Amino acid sequence: MMRSLYSGVSGLQNHQIRMDVLGNNISNINTTGFKKGRVNFQDMLSQTLSGAAKPTDEVGGVNPKQVGLGMVIASIDTIHTQGSLQTTGVMTDLAVQGEGFFILQDGEKRFYSRDGSFGIDRDGLLVDPANGLRVQGWQAITIDGITTINTAADINDLIIPVGDKDPAAATTEVELACNLDKRTPEIPAGAAPQTILDGTWSTTFDIFDSFGNVHQLQVNFTKVVGIANRWQAEVIVDPDAEVPTNTLVEIGAANNADNLFFIDFDNLGSLAAVLDAQGDTIAEGTLQIQVGFDVPEATVPPGEVAVRQLFTLNLGEVGSYRNAVTQFAEKSSTKAIIQNGYPMGYLESFKIDQSGVITGVYSNGTNRAIGQVALAGFTNPGGLEKVGENTYEVSNNSGEARIDAAGIAGKGKIIAGALEMSNVDLAEQFTDMIVTQRGFQANSRTITTSDQMIQELLTLKR
Repeated sequence: MMRSLYSGVSGLQNHQIRMDVLGNNISNINTTGFKKGRVNFQDMLSQTLSGAAKPTDEVGGVNPKQVGLGMVIASIDTIHTQGSLQTTGVMTDLAVQGEGFFILQDGEKRFYSRDGSFGIDRDGLLVDPANGLRVQGWQAITIDGITTINTAADINDLIIPVGDKDPAAATTEVELACNLDKRTPEIPAGAAPQTILDGTWSTTFDIFDSFGNVHQLQVNFTKVVGIANRWQAEVIVDPDAEVPTNTLVEIGAANNADNLFFIDFDNLGSLAAVLDAQGDTIAEGTLQIQVGFDVPEATVPPGEVAVRQLFTLNLGEVGSYRNAVTQFAEKSSTKAIIQNGYPMGYLESFKIDQSGVITGVYSNGTNRAIGQVALAGFTNPGGLEKVGENTYEVSNNSGEARIDAAGIAGKGKIIAGALEMSNVDLAEQFTDMIVTQRGFQANSRTITTSDQMIQELLTLKR
């Protein structure tokens, strides 16, 4: 009689715990990145009234007689299924689609979270604004003008220096891709100004020195009289400057003393060779001309006449039509001019891609990697311990964190401008709540019935 009372008590207690977990799930229906809990039951030890007996020659076997002593909670699992993504449009809001956790730091203590509602503090640190925990990743490193992110290094705080300066960079490469009209007339000696104008194709565009000053690069193309498919190119930097910038071009050894070079085309309209007035020639591979000019108002080192800036003028590959200078009987045009210099700029905004790379957008038109958000994975994410504020920490059964970039070693991808919602399903929770309520009610009836039986026992004497 007494066993049923205690079985009912265990049922009441454990169904109450299950109701507590369901209530917590429902209360966090709108909690960003929340993972629902699930309670599993199992029966308690059973009292054996008689053991089993094996069959003999005379009779068959007998099963054991056992009375259960109630039930206990087997586990309270955290279910790490994917939650729905909600678009917010806020660039610092991040969601993980797939496996992985964001890594947050508080001093030497490390936490893990699926909640990516981040922001930037006054120092430019990427943080969780609810508690100030710092988001971890890899900061970009710039060496000799080359920016890299070493994801094999230790993770650290991510800083997005909004308003920071991007220093000016001098032009070192210029790519010219244009068509020179085969029908352009040659300019004879002593030609009139209008004839010279009709026989010259000029292209101008901006380049930059190390201070970020803008200089105008002008290239004038004219057909060479008496030589088929040969053009002369005159290179001038700052043609309207009061003081000439002493523009010189070189092919091969530095022995040229003027700003002229020549381009030869084949009968199919593609590049054949480039040469200078000294006879230096390139007739294979990529045709490049070294151009140098004096930088005005620069501090001149001792023993030097002026500060020279050098850049490479790339005409394209021999025999190629793609991104190369050509000669066809079509109107002369400047199809593409690309140069790699730029003035100083300020970091105005940033964007985060699916691999977690933070790219800064500067006012000078450049885009530069700032850092990359790291993700952590676990052998058993269900073994993580919840420590509040949408965070987890490592336990004895979760395994150590495996830190990688998004999309590496099974990690999911990062979606910027979105947040992962709770994975709680209200229909499922309400159904489980009904089942739990009925289970609690049934166990209370067990206790009530057992009490009535004891009462009948006590009244037998009357």
